[in-house]
Amino acid sequence: MTDAAAVRQAGDLLRSAALARAFTLTTIAAAFGAFAIERLAGRLTYVTIIAGLCAVAVGILVARRAELSLLRLVPFSVVILIVWAGISVVWSSDPPKSAWGWVSLLAFALLAITIGHVRDTLQTARAVGDVMRWLLGVSLGVEVLFGILLDMPFRLLGVQGNIAQFGPVQGIFGTRNALGFIAVLALITFVVEWRTSSVRPGLSIFSVVLAGGMAVLSDSPTVLVIGIVVGLATLALMAVRHAPAVRRPSLQIALGSTVVVGLVLAYAARNRIIAFLGAGSDFSTRADLWNTILDFVRTNPVQGWGWFGSWTTTELPFLPINLFLRERHASALNAYFDVLLQIGWFGLLLFLLVCGIALVRGWVEASNRRSVVYTWTPLMLVALLVDSMFESFTLVGYGWMLLVLCAARASRSRSWRDRVRDETAVPPELPSGIQGEDGKGR
Repeated sequence: MTDAAAVRQAGDLLRSAALARAFTLTTIAAAFGAFAIERLAGRLTYVTIIAGLCAVAVGILVARRAELSLLRLVPFSVVILIVWAGISVVWSSDPPKSAWGWVSLLAFALLAITIGHVRDTLQTARAVGDVMRWLLGVSLGVEVLFGILLDMPFRLLGVQGNIAQFGPVQGIFGTRNALGFIAVLALITFVVEWRTSSVRPGLSIFSVVLAGGMAVLSDSPTVLVIGIVVGLATLALMAVRHAPAVRRPSLQIALGSTVVVGLVLAYAARNRIIAFLGAGSDFSTRADLWNTILDFVRTNPVQGWGWFGSWTTTELPFLPINLFLRERHASALNAYFDVLLQIGWFGLLLFLLVCGIALVRGWVEASNRRSVVYTWTPLMLVALLVDSMFESFTLVGYGWMLLVLCAARASRSRSWRDRVRDETAVPPELPSGIQGEDGKGR
C-alpha cells in the first residue's frame, strides 16, 4: 500500500460515521467514569485516555476540515472564557499547576466541540443515554454486591454499602451528590429517548426506573431541588411549544418574569426551604465556605487568583481557606463562587454570559421546533445551572464538557453570525428523502 493510499484510508476512517459514534460513546464514558477510572487504574491512565481522545478529536476535525466553519464551530463566548482562564495562569500562585488545570479545561472543550460537530442532537442524546444505562447499571450492581451480598464497604470506590438501608449510595461516582446529579441528567435523557421513540418502550421504562431509583437512593438534598426546577422548566417548555406562534413572545416574557419573582421568593424563604430539605448543617458548611471565599475575592476582585479548576489544596488561596475553616474542601461547592474566586468578577461575567446565551438559544430553539429532541439541550442546561448552586461539577470534567456541548448545539442554529451570513446566502435544501432532526426536510 502506498503512502497516499494509507493517508486516504486514514482520512476515510476519521470521517466515517462509525468512528464518530465510537468516539462519542468512548468520550462520554471516559468523562462520566473519571472517578472510577482514576481509583482503579490511576490518574496517569485517565490522563492518557483523555489525551488519546483529544488526539483523535484533532484528527477528526482535520479530516473534516472542509465541513468546518469557524463562525459556527465554537461559540465566541466560550472562546473568550477559555482565553481569560488561560491568561489568569500568569498571576496564579503556581503557574505550572494552574496551566495543567487550564489544559484540562481546553481538552474537555475540544472533546465537546468535536462531538457537537460529528453528532446531531438526537445522536448525542442517544449516546449519553447508552452510556448512562451502563454506568448506572454498574453502580447499582456494585451497591448490591457490597451493600447486600458482601455487606461491607468498598473503600477504593468510596462505596459505603448502605443500599440495604435505602441509602445514601454513591455508585461508582464517588459521592452521593455526584450520583444524584448524574441520575437526574440520565432521567432527562431517558425521557427524551422515550418521547422520540428512539429506543424500545421496554428499555425506556427500565431506564427511567433505573435513573429515578438511583436518584432516590442517593439521598442527595440537591436532587430534589434540581428535579423540581427541571420539572417546572419542562412544564413551561411544553406550554410554550403548544402555544400559538403569535402568543409565544408574550408567554416567554411572562415566564421570564415568573422566574425572576420565583428566585426572589426562594431567596427570601431560603431558611424554610433548607429546613424542609433537611440540609441545615450541609448549607451551614457551604455558607461558611462562601463567606470565606468572598473575603479572599476582595483581594483580587477583577482578575481572581488564577485558574486551577479543581482545587489544588496546597496552593493559594485554597490552602488558607481550608486552614481557616479546618476543612479539606476540593471546590467551592458552588460553580459561580469558584469562578469568582479563580478568575474574578470578569470571569464570572463571562461564565454567566456563556450559560445565559446557551440557555436562551436552546430554549428558543426548543420552543419553535416540532421534535421533542430539541428540549434535551435546554433541560440539560437547566440541570447544570441549578446544580452549579450547590456543586462545582460544571467547571471540570463531564460537567464542563456537557456545558460546552450544549452551548455548541444551541449556537449552531441560533447564532447571530449565521443570520448575518444567511442574509446573502440561499439556504441549501436536503436531497429528496433525507430528513432533518425534526422529521422534515429543511
